[in-house]
Amino acid sequence: MAPMTEVEGRRVALSNLDKVLYPAAGLTKGELLHYYATTAEVLLPHLRDRAVSFLRYPDGPDGQVFFTKNVPPGTPDWVTTAEVPRSEGPARMVLVQDLASLMWAANLVTEFHTHQWTVDDPAEADRLVFDLDPGPPATVVQCCEVALWLRERLAADGIEAYAKTSGAKGLHLLAGVRGASSERVSEYAKGLAVEAERALPKLVVHRMTRSLRPGKVFVDWSQNAARKTTAAPYTVRARDVPAVSTPVTWEEVAGCGRAEQFVFLTPDVGRRVRDHGDLLAPLFDRRRAAALP
Repeated sequence: MAPMTEVEGRRVALSNLDKVLYPAAGLTKGELLHYYATTAEVLLPHLRDRAVSFLRYPDGPDGQVFFTKNVPPGTPDWVTTAEVPRSEGPARMVLVQDLASLMWAANLVTEFHTHQWTVDDPAEADRLVFDLDPGPPATVVQCCEVALWLRERLAADGIEAYAKTSGAKGLHLLAGVRGASSERVSEYAKGLAVEAERALPKLVVHRMTRSLRPGKVFVDWSQNAARKTTAAPYTVRARDVPAVSTPVTWEEVAGCGRAEQFVFLTPDVGRRVRDHGDLLAPLFDRRRAAALP
């Protein structure tokens, strides 16, 4: 039987704590859970009130990796769930609202992925996202060049953008928006991706077609669709090493000269939070959310 731990008055089963999930780094499941417990203060606001999809890898990134969108079997009755719209009909999904729920979910060994809307108003998007994905030999260095262009273009429309690493090989841009459906935000984001390709034809592609992507940055605007999700800030990714989707400053983006500069592992993130706080915290200020032009 898995040992039980009390978290904020809830009994949470935490299992296989000595299991090595990331052999290259020697990171155990217990250390992964410790990471989530110690970053909960900055992570939870990005999950709260959003239906969460779990990309699970219980045997580590080299084992089986699979998405769980519906409420998993065995979910404790104290974990908050909500009915959310889907094209095939309503579905019930998990909301990670508090530390106990976070530790229960982290024990499943998962990446956390969220929509760009909250469950109290799924018809209105409150986030705009671009996923900048480099096609080799391009790297995150080229993503940073594209991010700077997109930042200026968004600013011209009164939209303030923030950056984070994807935790994989690319970069994510996020902005707070208001008063628009996911469909409208998707249309706007696609328009900017097309503009970026026209402005930077040797660097950018806005279509997913694989043959077009070598050496360029794919500006993926499609994750603004209501049904799509994006890796949440501070989630650990199912990669060879325990890389984290980590907020970065625009000074860091402008100064990125090597891909290694934008690889942040679990031990790095605590130090960064102590130094910077949550660089994405302005996203929670609805007064700064922009209406689309």
